[in-house]
Amino acid sequence: METGLAEAAVKDQAAVMPFAKSLTVAFVVLGLAVMGAPAMAASAWRPLDLENTLVVDTTKGRIVIEMSPELAPLAVARVKLLTREHLYDGLLFHRVIEGFVDQTGNPNNQDGGTSSHPNLAPEFVAHLPPDRFIPVRQAVDSQQGFVGTLPVEAVSAAEAGRAKDGKLRLWGAYCPGVAGMGRQADPGSANSELFFMRDAARRLDRDYTVWGKVVVGLDVIRAVAIGEPPANPDKMLTVRVAADMPPKAQPKYQMMDERGPVFASLAAKLRKDKGADFSVCDVVVPARGH
Repeated sequence: METGLAEAAVKDQAAVMPFAKSLTVAFVVLGLAVMGAPAMAASAWRPLDLENTLVVDTTKGRIVIEMSPELAPLAVARVKLLTREHLYDGLLFHRVIEGFVDQTGNPNNQDGGTSSHPNLAPEFVAHLPPDRFIPVRQAVDSQQGFVGTLPVEAVSAAEAGRAKDGKLRLWGAYCPGVAGMGRQADPGSANSELFFMRDAARRLDRDYTVWGKVVVGLDVIRAVAIGEPPANPDKMLTVRVAADMPPKAQPKYQMMDERGPVFASLAAKLRKDKGADFSVCDVVVPARGH
């Protein structure tokens, strides 16, 4: 993964500051919604599916990821398999670039290491029923929105209307907190390597498989020690599928229902405030609980 992401990292550094300012607007607006969560109707929230929730305890704190088998069934199945084999426990964040990614998941703690399982086919683009997509931005040439908590981009409504199978073609948008599968030069070389976005890098769209979204712990992602490799690397202490944890230890987070009117109003306010600069990366689905 090092060759492709290293080139992208140089360009991404220059974009970090204006993007961070844009995110501040999003977090302030959405943060206010979360603080007012008790007053919202219970129907405005949905529980996480524990079978598709990954809990990563690191030396910097906990990360909770909502996995997306709809977009990447092979990658999600592989992450769960390796998690249950405990391959990820104790692995280092061996390559961390400010404003870009936290990279981990290689058994040898460096680029090129793989598990004993075969490499995975690319899962760059998905075809889903249109009702699985919640739009927040529409243009003549494309749409942006969500599948669960995962930000995605899709073909335009006009193009979708011409699809013979009735499915919407879409792909994960590499916004902050998005989780991807690392690979080498061969697009079909993803295996065990994972990376988490510290900030947006949309040039990775349709080039690396997206398998989930960090719903709690973006601050942890951004606190991981930087370096290639870091002088004192952080590590994943334990990685668990939430459904495998003892009931009392399972995360009790709920996500704002992206299909509901509360989320729609939040997205609409952000869209109005940002104007022409608005992007799906400006929207973060709020979480509540513990």
